[in-house]
Amino acid sequence: MSSPKRRIETDVMKLLMSDYEVTLVNGSMQEFYVRFKGPEETPFQNGLWKVHVELPDQYPYKSPSIGFMNRIFHPNIDELSGSVCLDVINQTWSPMFDMINIFEVFLPQLLRYPNPTDPLNGEAAALLMREPKAYENKVKDYVNKYASAEAMENDDDESSDDEEMSSVGSYESDEEPAGQMEV
Repeated sequence: MSSPKRRIETDVMKLLMSDYEVTLVNGSMQEFYVRFKGPEETPFQNGLWKVHVELPDQYPYKSPSIGFMNRIFHPNIDELSGSVCLDVINQTWSPMFDMINIFEVFLPQLLRYPNPTDPLNGEAAALLMREPKAYENKVKDYVNKYASAEAMENDDDESSDDEEMSSVGSYESDEEPAGQMEV
């Protein structure tokens, strides 16, 4: 059953040869980070996120696990865990999709067209529905605080040891106390 392995290698190689900055974890093609830029003409523009990707052994028949490592304010992304609620990744994934689709189509579409009726972040969903301008300002504030090039460089300095952690450790970040909330 070497076809999923070959497909993983093909998809990851395509990603490595693209314009995305990809960092393999422990040299594995099944776990890596991708630097993802916010789409132009959205409040996420100028944002730079480190996205954790884990490919299951059954990939491409089973969808990848995707999570934002630095904070993002979006109705369909959990602020603390970085989990993404996206049908195309969670329910309607197809082997026809590949990793490039996720970063060139699915994630940009998710940021461009949030779905506040199926939220992972209730605060972001409520703000988007009630006060779209305030939502946009908060998104931009998060981009400046957590997803600017400077914030990413600082995060890289602090987390260079994290690469050695097990995959379980990579889901949670010790940098932000869970109970902390902005007012």
